[in-house]
This record gives sequence, C-alpha cells and structure tokens, in this order.
Amino acid sequence: MLKNDLMVRNPLRLLQGDRDEILAPGQFGAVLARPGVGKTALMVQLALDTLLRGKNVLHISLKEPIGKVTLWYKQVFKLLASEYNEPRADQLWETILPHRFIMTFKVEGFSVPKLSERLTDLTAQSIFAPDVMLIDGLPFDAQMGPTLEELKNLASSLQVSVWFTITTHREDKPDPGGLPPQFARIQDSFAVALALTPSKDTIEVDILKGDCKGKPALVLDPRTLLIATGRPRA
Repeated sequence: MLKNDLMVRNPLRLLQGDRDEILAPGQFGAVLARPGVGKTALMVQLALDTLLRGKNVLHISLKEPIGKVTLWYKQVFKLLASEYNEPRADQLWETILPHRFIMTFKVEGFSVPKLSERLTDLTAQSIFAPDVMLIDGLPFDAQMGPTLEELKNLASSLQVSVWFTITTHREDKPDPGGLPPQFARIQDSFAVALALTPSKDTIEVDILKGDCKGKPALVLDPRTLLIATGRPRA
C-alpha cells in the first residue's frame, strides 16, 4: 500500500504529462539552482520515484562520498514514508535498494571513458545495468560541450536517461530568454530543465524547458526539501 501511495500521489507525476516517464531513454534533464537550495534533494526524489517503479538508478556523485549520498536517500525516503504512518516502510526500503547503485568520482578524475569503463565492468558481470543515471556535481563550464556530447552518445548507446545538477550563482546575468548562462549555451542538449528559486515561504520549481514549461506546478518545502503540490503565483 505504501509503495502505491508514494507512486500515485507523487507530485512529480505533474511533470510527466501523458507519458510514463519524465525523460525518454537517451534524453537529458537538468536541475538548476544556487548552492544549498536543494538540487541534490530533488535529484534523490527523482531517483526514488524511479526506484519505486522497479527501475535501476545509477547515482554518480562528484562532490560527496558514498556514505553521504546513502544518508540523503535514507533521510528523504523516511520523510516521504512518514507522511503515511506505514509500519512496513523498512521492508519497502529493503526491496528498492538492489535497484540503486552509487558511484563516486573526484571532479578532476571524471571522464566519460572512465565512466564507460566502470559501467562495462558492472554490466559485463551482470552486477548492475542502469535505466536512469544521475550525475551530481559535474562542472558546467565553457568547455563542457565535448563532454556533454560524449555523455549523449553513451546515454543513447545504453538507452538510459540522464539527470544533471547545474550550479548557478546569484550574480549570473541571464540570457535574453531568461536562462542562466551555464544552461543557455547547452540548452539544445536537454529535453527538460527545472530551476529551483527560493522565495519567502517556499522553493519554487520553475520549468525552464519541457512539455510543462511555464506552469509553476511544484514547490519544495524549505524545511524538508520535499516536493509538494504547487500553487499558482499571484
């Protein structure tokens, strides 16, 4: 019952429209925000939604150790489950764990060939084959183009969708279309982009790109960083 409740009532469904997934295999999605606003928390909620549907998630962290990422998942899952007062939450947690694999790199040591090699090791031994990849902490600088193209080719060959976090800064000047500069120059590579914007009482989830663009459908609770059903802006 808890699994069904978490899936059916998940506000992320608002981003899917008429499709089964937010991203199709081979597509890219981005979560943009300033440091500390909630990028990783939203990524974990995207991952948990995938895990609850029995699909495999590879979480790649370039900024946190495995223990810290594991703690993020435990905390977010417990917060979500606590809303339903379900005593068997621990059992559900154990059933989804085999569908998640955490991989870490140092930023300076990350490259697509290295990632591909490690993925080949996992898949060749039937250890793990992802349906969705999350890449948290990859620097989106002016030289990002070739790396992004390599990742696009890898995602297409593996038929996986990929979510990225992109760090923005308060002093960044948006492009004429209102997009952060880190994203504006690579926007054509992405099917979906979500921007987190803190306000007085909530963190707004703006849809910069995607089928639901322009509809402020989601917000994050600034205390828990969990997604809640949004409300239209005045």
